[in-house]
Amino acid sequence: MIIKPVIKGVVAKTAHPEGCKQAVQNQINFAKAENNIVDGAKKVLILGASSGFGLASRIALTFGGAEADTIGVSFERGPSEKGVGTAGWYNNIFFRQAAEQEGRIAKNFVGDAFSPQIRQQVADYIRDEFGGNVDLVVYSLATGVRPNPATGELWRSSLKTVGEPFSGQTINIEQNSLEDSVLEPASAADIAATEKVMGGEDWQEWIQLLLDENVLAPSAKTIAYSYIGPEATYPIYHQGTLGIAKKHLHATSDVLNKQLASIGGEAYVSVCKALVTKASVFIPAFSPYILCLFKVMKQHGLHEGCIEQMQRMYSQRLYNPTAVPVDEGRLIRVDDWELRTDVQAEVAKLMKELNAGNFTDIGDYQGYKQEFLELNGFALTGVDYAKATDMEALTLMQP
Repeated sequence: MIIKPVIKGVVAKTAHPEGCKQAVQNQINFAKAENNIVDGAKKVLILGASSGFGLASRIALTFGGAEADTIGVSFERGPSEKGVGTAGWYNNIFFRQAAEQEGRIAKNFVGDAFSPQIRQQVADYIRDEFGGNVDLVVYSLATGVRPNPATGELWRSSLKTVGEPFSGQTINIEQNSLEDSVLEPASAADIAATEKVMGGEDWQEWIQLLLDENVLAPSAKTIAYSYIGPEATYPIYHQGTLGIAKKHLHATSDVLNKQLASIGGEAYVSVCKALVTKASVFIPAFSPYILCLFKVMKQHGLHEGCIEQMQRMYSQRLYNPTAVPVDEGRLIRVDDWELRTDVQAEVAKLMKELNAGNFTDIGDYQGYKQEFLELNGFALTGVDYAKATDMEALTLMQP
């Protein structure tokens, strides 16, 4: 069959396996060219490893100088009568193939990272088949739902404000349009559920289990990813449900840092740049900012995608040869180029000019859409999209 992109709003309903392979290879090529992570982790567990920052972390640590063996946990779907499967399914497959060709271990667990069963399977694998311990745990889960292990009920995160509604605009990729949107105020239940899903509780539970199972190496590190952004994003990232959850995540890193001191370990949160990811496209009122940011940062030669961010974060920050550089809140900042005064001044100017009639010219809409399509294996140079995909062969491929 010929696989074409099918988009509903900001959701890709299809993925192209050969395109995913090319996208993974492009990131590998970048990491190999940089090859600048010195004395990095050798045995790594990545929670949320199939796309975005998680996949880029895995690629950077394997091919960018550290030569790490990795375990990836992700919840993805393979090909079936319902469709071709998710991009992350194929990212897992092609990453593993590339890593194994270079003599590296690349174990994939496909399942719910919130599940106690998956946690135990991972811990058992580390102890019995992965050398006994890991020296880095990357927490990069991005999901809207987390089951309550005690009751089976679902906590669902909400993208809402706290207090007053917030009006803004958001991109509809399907329609190539900029549309008005409103973030409604959250209830107390919304706030609590969002913190459960997107805060630091699950991260802490993972680390506690790994400590209890004695599968964390001496001086092991753990890191999670976050975003702060400029004042334009404050109604979402500071004053909304997302902001409350992120504050909980940041506070969790301090708790874990004290906890890991017993084995000489450390815990950090890295604040990253605004990017097009499968999570960020859902955030109302955020996409106009990204359009303007991309345009300005590209003009200044400062634009980074996920792999560029992660290669810089690991080589210059987490595995800095002197000390891990952090701000006054003990956060690692790789959003420093985004928040440069000159960059933000130019972005603010563009945002005042941007509207539904001119957003494709004022902002970098083509770059935004290109990155979205590439997340799902489309619009990549070197891929023959007119060539039929052998669905039967796809069903034989396993992560």
